[in-house]
Amino acid sequence: MSDDTNSHGADGRHNSGDRAGRIRGHEEILSAHGEAISLFGARVHAVRPDQWDAPTPCSEWSVRDLVNHLTVEQLWVPRLVRDGATIEEVGDAFDGDHLGDDPVGAWDRAAAEAVVAFREPGALDRTVHLSSGPGPAGPYCSQMMSDAVVHAWDLSRAIGAEEELPPELATAALREVEPYADGLEKSGLFAAPVEPPPGADDLTRLLCLLGRRP
Repeated sequence: MSDDTNSHGADGRHNSGDRAGRIRGHEEILSAHGEAISLFGARVHAVRPDQWDAPTPCSEWSVRDLVNHLTVEQLWVPRLVRDGATIEEVGDAFDGDHLGDDPVGAWDRAAAEAVVAFREPGALDRTVHLSSGPGPAGPYCSQMMSDAVVHAWDLSRAIGAEEELPPELATAALREVEPYADGLEKSGLFAAPVEPPPGADDLTRLLCLLGRRP
């Protein structure tokens, strides 16, 4: 992926080549994010009424829990990206269940708002305040993309949908996760990595890296 940092020429103006690379990087991030959100959304729409309490590969999460988790993640985006809110300012607004009696509709609305927020002019250059501290919104968008890709596979397995995901999304998610994968198990939120089979494709490598067993 193109370098997404802000570079300046000697005269203090944006170097045109660096700016072009940054724009391409932003476009790539937004494209992958939009595709990942659509992918997860397609799986949400495929959930049958009798499957919401079914187990998922995520320990202790049902299908409803998983969809609620991703829905809440989308609800955070406008507050963090558009409003510049801190976690303390948001407080417990997004705790608990946000699916209500219309889980599919709740997902659709939250996902649409998140995509719009990320796509506003200059949004990926803004600073967002995450649990890890303040940082640029571009990497945050990329992290949200990879999370949607991985959980699309989780939801696919849980409801018996197609588990093969678009290879370009799998590759993008793998590239996003690899640099900080070593710290994920230590966080207590991810299972220990699984050794991928020889010649594994990027989706298999991604899932194994995050403790899944494809």
